[in-house]
Amino acid sequence: MENYSNNNTARRYKAHVSILGTTQIHLRNPYIIAWWSVSFPGFGHLLLSKYIRGFLLFAWEVVINLKAHVNLAMIYSFQGNIPMAKEVLDTRWLLIYIPVYIFAIWDSYRTTVDLNNVYILTEREDHEINSFSIGALEINYLDKRSPIQAVLWSLFMPGLGQLYIHRIVAAFMIIIWSVVFFYYSHMLEGISWIFLGEIERATNVLKPEWLLMFPSVYGFAIFDAYTNTVENNKLYEKEQRRFLKNQYQVKTFRILKGKKIV
Repeated sequence: MENYSNNNTARRYKAHVSILGTTQIHLRNPYIIAWWSVSFPGFGHLLLSKYIRGFLLFAWEVVINLKAHVNLAMIYSFQGNIPMAKEVLDTRWLLIYIPVYIFAIWDSYRTTVDLNNVYILTEREDHEINSFSIGALEINYLDKRSPIQAVLWSLFMPGLGQLYIHRIVAAFMIIIWSVVFFYYSHMLEGISWIFLGEIERATNVLKPEWLLMFPSVYGFAIFDAYTNTVENNKLYEKEQRRFLKNQYQVKTFRILKGKKIV
């Protein structure tokens, strides 16, 4: 029987299981990844598990967006008040904002195309991967989980869906920033006043520049949790199929399909 061991001899690996999460390469639509970078710079890279680059671009977006008053200008634009939108924009910060914003979109698209090509090569090499990792602080392992539960937890609080599927790095980042956005937008305070029927007071307490961060954050948290749960389930099935084939199936075994042996 063939010895099952994960020796580190592959040129490329399709996945890696560590105590901080399961990182894997799989086919992605470059346009969807680029669209998430349009929605919020850094999100496209986080979907690709390019965490350092994603964190830098995300933090840059928050700081420069607020300094340039981009979100505030967008709100005035939605209201049809174009002169006021021009008035609030700070060009000293806006001219820094534009080139990095374009770079985030371009780089996430380019990286997706490159990783798709790498994935095709890893599929051909089809090397074994580790499926279990244990350390002093955490345990992580491949298993199947529910995409619907990942979505529901993300709806309750952005980042919980990532915790559910053990994407610790992404979960930490999303939860911390969500708390910051909740605090400075006064969103929960506004919701409390709405429940009390104080609509005008709820409107006045909200900070629109911070509040406008939430559609992108919630959308990304849900999308990332769902897609990664689905892909992790596929990875689990592939790894389990490979293990059972190597360990429990005789090499001479053939499946009889009609009158053909495959």
